Amino acid sequence: MDLATVDHLLTTTRSVRKRLDFSRPVPLDLVQRCLDVALQAPTGSNAQGWHFVVVTDAAKRKALADLYRQAFQFYVENPDFRRTYEPEDLRTKQMPSILDSATYLAEHLHEAPVHLIPCIEGRVEQAGVVGQASVYGSILPAVWSFMLAARARGLGSAWTTLHLIFEQDAAKLLGIPAEVTQTALLPVAFFKGTDFKPAVRKDPHLVMHWDAWGAHRA
Repeated sequence: MDLATVDHLLTTTRSVRKRLDFSRPVPLDLVQRCLDVALQAPTGSNAQGWHFVVVTDAAKRKALADLYRQAFQFYVENPDFRRTYEPEDLRTKQMPSILDSATYLAEHLHEAPVHLIPCIEGRVEQAGVVGQASVYGSILPAVWSFMLAARARGLGSAWTTLHLIFEQDAAKLLGIPAEVTQTALLPVAFFKGTDFKPAVRKDPHLVMHWDAWGAHRA
């Protein structure tokens, strides 16, 4: 196994927004192969309760995008809805560019040739910490595997969740049963360019704890 290739894939796969190529159709066989890979991800108690709704119908993509835009507008107009950090924090400095690319995606989401909505059987509203961790832990690794498999095949995607403000509307549009939880909405398209780089992140020493919270390696 070429570790350099693996590390490059893992460290440069991220949400793609402005570099999605909306002009190129995406072969469904390619999406299917990425989903086949995703189904090898771990799943709690081997439940395999995952479901993936692949949306290519233009009218349904537009309807989903309309829901997303409404949710995004709410997000933009309500600062309390999102986390804030100190002015000197790295994440504060990165926020303008993130909002810019997120705005672009909200305006063009309907143009993505494929929308993927990963779902999981069950609801978590009344579940405790263990129940929630089990449910989400059984679908999110599969979604990340899909994104990695897609990236390796020239497809970009963006992990979004804002449409979940209108989850019931999306469920009605797509016929998703009430007992099934939607977890994200990923636009999928070929990406432009090849120069993806690792993102600038917080100092690793600030988030790594060894044997106890706040303890660092000697």
